Amino acid sequence: MVASAVFVMDTKGKVIISRNYRGDIPLSSSERFAQHIQEKEEMELRPVFTLDGITYVYIKCNNVLLMAVTKRNSNVTLILYFLYRLTIVFKDYFGELEEESIRDNFVVVYELLDETMDNGYPQSCESKILREVITQESNKMEQAPRPPVALTNAVSWRTEGIKHRKNEIFLDVIEKLNLLVSANGNVLHSEIIGCIQMKSFLSGMPELKLGLNDKLMFEATGRANTRIKSVELEDIKFHQCVRLARFDNDRTISFIPPDGEFELMNYRLNTQVKPLIWVEAVVEPHSHSRIEYMIKTKSQFKSKSIANNVEIIIPVPRDVDSPSFKASIGTVVYYPDRDAVIWTIKQFTGAKEYLMRAHFGLPSVSAEEGVEHWKAPIEVKFEIPYFTVSGLQVRYLKIIEKSGYQALPWVRYITMNGNYQ
Repeated sequence: MVASAVFVMDTKGKVIISRNYRGDIPLSSSERFAQHIQEKEEMELRPVFTLDGITYVYIKCNNVLLMAVTKRNSNVTLILYFLYRLTIVFKDYFGELEEESIRDNFVVVYELLDETMDNGYPQSCESKILREVITQESNKMEQAPRPPVALTNAVSWRTEGIKHRKNEIFLDVIEKLNLLVSANGNVLHSEIIGCIQMKSFLSGMPELKLGLNDKLMFEATGRANTRIKSVELEDIKFHQCVRLARFDNDRTISFIPPDGEFELMNYRLNTQVKPLIWVEAVVEPHSHSRIEYMIKTKSQFKSKSIANNVEIIIPVPRDVDSPSFKASIGTVVYYPDRDAVIWTIKQFTGAKEYLMRAHFGLPSVSAEEGVEHWKAPIEVKFEIPYFTVSGLQVRYLKIIEKSGYQALPWVRYITMNGNYQ
C-alpha cells in the first residue's frame, strides 16, 4: 500500500488539515474531491473512485471526512483499514472525533499523521505506543523523548520491559446465536458469530500458542479420525499479533499478545442450530373485549447448563389495558411504551419447560383493527456460561517466555443471544 497524501475535511470537502507524504499529487486534488462529493447525490457516492488518474479513498466519521489519495495501483482495502485505525487513534486522544476536536488539537493531529505514516507507508497505529512519543504536553518537555523500541520493532503492539507481579492470562470464548424461526416452528436462518477475547497480564515478551478443536487443523496434522469433536470455522479474522503465515501452513495460532485487553480473533459458523430456548405462543383474541396469551418455553440444552437472565419479549396490541399474568416461574411485566410484555427468568435450567398466561382487556374502538397490526416476532435474550453452542473448545494455551516463569491461564465459555427471534 502507498498513499500519497491524507486529508482531514469537513462534510463539504473543505480541508481542515492535511499531510502530503510523497509530493506526487497536486494539492488541487482536494478541490476536485470536494467538487465531486457536492455534485453527486448521497446514494451515488462511493468510498473509492478514480478521477484523472488519481484514486480517492475516504470514510466518514460524525462530521469529519478522512480521505487518502494515490496515483499508484495500491491496495485500497489496506488504505481503508488505515483510515479506520486513524479514527480509533483520534478518538483515543480526543474522546470524540468531531470537526471541533480536530481544530482544537492541530499540533497533535499533525504529529499523529506524521508518526502513523512514513513516505506513504503505514507505521504504528497503536495508541499505547504513540502516547510514548506524542502527548498533549509534549512541547513543555525539556528533553525530547526517545522513540520507543516498538516503533522500529516488528512487534509494534507491545513495548519491551513490561513487568507484572502476577503473570496470568484470561481467555473468553463468546458466541452469539442469530436465529429466525417461523410461526410454524421451522428454522429459517441460523448462524453463530463468535470471538475470543483475551486479557493479558504477562511480563516480558511471551510467545503464546493456542490450540482449538479446529477441524482443518486436525486434518492438517493427520488426526482427522480422532474421537475429539471438531469444529469447522469460517470467516476467521485475527488480531494483527497472530502469525498468519504459520496459521496458513499448519493452522497453529501463534502470537505475542498486546498487554491488557484485546480481541484475538472472531469467526462465523453458518450451520443449522436448533433453538436453545424454544418458545410457543397461542393467542386467543376475543372480539370487542379481551385477548389472552399462552406462552410455553422449553430449554433445549443439557440439564447441567443454566441460562441466566432470560428475557422473553412478547409484542402485544396498542392500548391494551387491565393486564393480569400467571407464570410458573419468574416475573412478568407489561411495558406500555414498548407495546410488549417481558417475561424474565433469572435462571433457566436445561431440559426444563415453563408456562405463562397473560390476559388483557381491549378497548372496543380498536378491538377490530388492533389485532392485525401488531404481529411482530417474539424476541429472546439469554446468556449461558460454561457453554458454546458450536462446541468450540480450547485444547491448550502454551506460554513460553525466556525467563521461564510460570503463568496461569484462565478459560471461560459464554453463549448469548444475537438476533434471536
